[in-house]
Amino acid sequence: MLKNLFATHPIEAAPHVDAGEHIETGAHGGGELKRVLTARHLIMLGIGAVIGAGIFVITGQAAALHAGPALVISFIIAGFACALAGLCYAEFAAMLPVSGSAYSYSYATLGEFVAWFVGWNLVLEYLFAAATVAAGWSGYFNEMLGMVGHMAGTNLSLPMELASAPFKFVEGHIQATGTIINLPAVVIIAALSGLCYVGITQSAFVNSIIVAIKVTVILLFLAFAIQMINPANWHPFIPPNEGEGTFGWSGIFRAATIVFFSYVGFDAVSTAAGEAKNPQRDMPIGILGSLAVCTVLYIAVALVLTGIAPFRMLNTPEPVATALGLYPQLSWLKAIVVLGAITGLSSVILVMLMGLPRIFFSMAKDGLLPGAMGKVHPKFRTPHIGTVLVGVAAAAMAGLFPVSVLGELVSMGTLLAFATVCIGVLILRYTRPDLKRSFRVPFVWPICIAGALACIYLFWQAFEEHWRLMMGWIVIGQAIYFGYGYSHSKLRKRSA
Repeated sequence: MLKNLFATHPIEAAPHVDAGEHIETGAHGGGELKRVLTARHLIMLGIGAVIGAGIFVITGQAAALHAGPALVISFIIAGFACALAGLCYAEFAAMLPVSGSAYSYSYATLGEFVAWFVGWNLVLEYLFAAATVAAGWSGYFNEMLGMVGHMAGTNLSLPMELASAPFKFVEGHIQATGTIINLPAVVIIAALSGLCYVGITQSAFVNSIIVAIKVTVILLFLAFAIQMINPANWHPFIPPNEGEGTFGWSGIFRAATIVFFSYVGFDAVSTAAGEAKNPQRDMPIGILGSLAVCTVLYIAVALVLTGIAPFRMLNTPEPVATALGLYPQLSWLKAIVVLGAITGLSSVILVMLMGLPRIFFSMAKDGLLPGAMGKVHPKFRTPHIGTVLVGVAAAAMAGLFPVSVLGELVSMGTLLAFATVCIGVLILRYTRPDLKRSFRVPFVWPICIAGALACIYLFWQAFEEHWRLMMGWIVIGQAIYFGYGYSHSKLRKRSA
């Protein structure tokens, strides 16, 4: 049985794909997704997935509670870990342009059991991240309704009974809040799921528009808020330690784990590899290009945000708006920031909802999930059944639970997937040196090892606090694998 658990998928590097050409994307064929995405689309998808909650929500909380102005260093640490993993993702995505992301890469290098483990952690990342960000989107949307209503002389805000979760987590237990449902969160997930259903081209086009809007808003914030910086807010740059994980260097590393959530999603670019026109060239550009743009923007926003407001007052759901509230002359910019937050969070939800059905698509092609997940819509050429199921699950979670408590769980699952990809590149260099690699990780030994260690270290920073929830998620995943996936594995059936 042990040999079966760690059987690897027989792979061949994909042939070079010219623009517009189709190749089979499933592990065993049986359906094609539509190859329409260019390098520009892929960079936009990466920025769309990454720029969102990190800038508009998490920056303030991480600065106020853990790192202070040294949040900049936390972003650099998290960005460095992502850059190492990103290089490894780029090699895999160019060599194996399929839709399964780290799941498919693990299957090719470390075996079926590890592949399922990684795939299940990717479900955690995409599903919970979509629901978490949708809940944050709801708050900004209701705030926008209030601002519009104020200008119109009326009250347009939704009542709390329809704009907040009916359940909450208190010391690990679920309690009722007395409200009915977080309706805006449900509506935005339903709308974006419908967009994902009808086609990748439409989804990528809408995402590009949203990315343009939110990057413009961020640049406006930087251009005008930089004039208000008070250098005194940066002193001391690293506040004295007040306990484990609270300021000082321990706080910087704790904040790095938290802001890692800000980078969750750049690997969503790799889930679109099966729909890229020229994956050998465009996948590395999309992954590394989007990561570089996002890191620069995060560092700039962290510097300006902690420069215009004392860091301890930034622990709010809308820290950028809170900081701008100190400057009445920038009230117009505050309204624009709220609009940018709504659009920014929308694109994060969109890319999460696009990515997970494509991971299900690959897992179903391998027999580890029911075959319905691997079906492609005859007209739209999208994994439509998986898209509907993901949309329903995410909408239920966002409408019923304040899932922000799961933010670090999302980061933990992602970090494990990233570490596995780093190890997988190193293994495949020695087990399959014959495979053609259009992109190669430079200095493969130090980069792969450093990437894996950096991700595992950041994972461990949060593990102690959340180990019960994380272990519970893993146990559920193993029950599904041994209850269904193991006996239905196509790889095992072929080798029997």
